Amino acid sequence: MADPLSEIIGLMKPRAVFSKLIGGAGSWAVRYEKFGEPSFCTMLDGECMLAVDGQQPVRLQAGDFVLLPATPGFTLSSSDTAAPTLMDPASAKASEGEIRHGRQDGAAEMRMLGGYFAFDSPDAALLVSLLPALLHIRGAERLKRWVQMVREESLEQRSGRELVLGRLIEILLVEALRTTSGHDATPGLLRGLADPRLSTAIRHMHAEPAHPWTVSELAAKAALSRSAFFGRFSRGVGLTPMGYLLAWRMALAKNLLRQNKLALAEIAERIGYGSASSFSTAFSRHAGVPPSAYIGLQ
Repeated sequence: MADPLSEIIGLMKPRAVFSKLIGGAGSWAVRYEKFGEPSFCTMLDGECMLAVDGQQPVRLQAGDFVLLPATPGFTLSSSDTAAPTLMDPASAKASEGEIRHGRQDGAAEMRMLGGYFAFDSPDAALLVSLLPALLHIRGAERLKRWVQMVREESLEQRSGRELVLGRLIEILLVEALRTTSGHDATPGLLRGLADPRLSTAIRHMHAEPAHPWTVSELAAKAALSRSAFFGRFSRGVGLTPMGYLLAWRMALAKNLLRQNKLALAEIAERIGYGSASSFSTAFSRHAGVPPSAYIGLQ
């Protein structure tokens, strides 16, 4: 059976890693405005407060891991109250060595490894919308090791660097997402996969995207009545069953179009459309441009 989580991360095509050591001492606070790229950090020593827009503030401690799939605005601070200093991600990337917040002399009271990367997929926004806005994982030693490997590879100019980084980030994302308790997640893919009934239906959709699925048939796979399945799926995933199936089919179609190896009729057949014309109509309605124009945009 298909693994939806791995398939979605693979279609996002993560790349271009930037990471920095960040320290803090005394009373300090920094503010980053929304910049949309996915970001992560792992706490090495000490503690600090993280306040992400739209989320409850969380206290980060040594060993914690945080992933922000779309990085909204956030404030990072010491435990003390301090007026935040506005930070520019571009200037942080250009700076040499460790970034230090607050008191500049003496030992750092907090140290973390933070970074961000990018998704190559033009459909990443849709896929990211199926993930929690904030993942906070405590005591994840495996994640800490993966983050360190990402940092080491990102600092070295070795052959195959981009390929290795892409694979490492894919593993880091999958490890972070499967370590998270899906039952407590906001509506989205993780919450859907944490529900054994919904997970069965989602895996069938991913395994056979060309099958002419109906809500009734998917409900039978989930061992639920049609109405119970529709409501449970919509609440858990944040999309209707057919809405999720359409989103997944179109994500696959965009990936196949970018590869530019198959005729439209073949792509249509692979994702469950009876003809190139019916696929073109559905794709145009979903993407805002016909498949031929979409290929030209790549």
